[in-house]
Amino acid sequence: MPDTNDLTRILLVEDHPVFIVGLKELINQEADLKVCGEASDVPSAWKQLQAFRPDMVIVDITLKEGNGIDLVRDISKHDPSLPVLVLSMHEESLYAERALAAGARGYIMKQETSTSIIQAIRCVLGGEIYAGKNLMRAILGRFANRSETPSISPIEKLTDREVEVLEAIGQGLTTKQIAGKLHLSIKTIGTYRERIKEKLGLQNAFELIHQAVRWIEQKSEKR
Repeated sequence: MPDTNDLTRILLVEDHPVFIVGLKELINQEADLKVCGEASDVPSAWKQLQAFRPDMVIVDITLKEGNGIDLVRDISKHDPSLPVLVLSMHEESLYAERALAAGARGYIMKQETSTSIIQAIRCVLGGEIYAGKNLMRAILGRFANRSETPSISPIEKLTDREVEVLEAIGQGLTTKQIAGKLHLSIKTIGTYRERIKEKLGLQNAFELIHQAVRWIEQKSEKR
């Protein structure tokens, strides 16, 4: 048995209890890895970070309170040397580059195999960047066509927060409900709605809702 002090300590920031149990078991089965703490929201994540000083953090995008990408960005600013892996159910093609730009060292979807998840963890711990095949193809494709003007999806023009608001609209939430979910004012959500309409070239609230619902459906079809 290895000394507990020699184990690589990993903090899990995840709000799905069933998934976190399975992930914890998967990691703890590795001889040199150990889950040192768990958090389901951003405030508790910071408390765990201060209490356990982990060697690595695994973060989901959707949390009970706060946003995973915002947390990644703040961790990166606070401690650039602390490796962060984003493990999420959200579509890689839309969120992976946002996560990496925020400071994550890797992005992997929850649907991947246990072997792939452990591989991603070890890759990030080894100081490398982990990206799935689809993301690597997209990045390499951009380099291959760098002389051409890249085709940017309208959704990719949105900020992380605007994407959150669009997704909530597509889920049928009202402005008041979105404000409560994201811990923002109703006025602020209204401002985000207007920005989204402007960036996506939408004329009114009906077109915004239609676009949001269609985007949610497209995401589901890709999974």
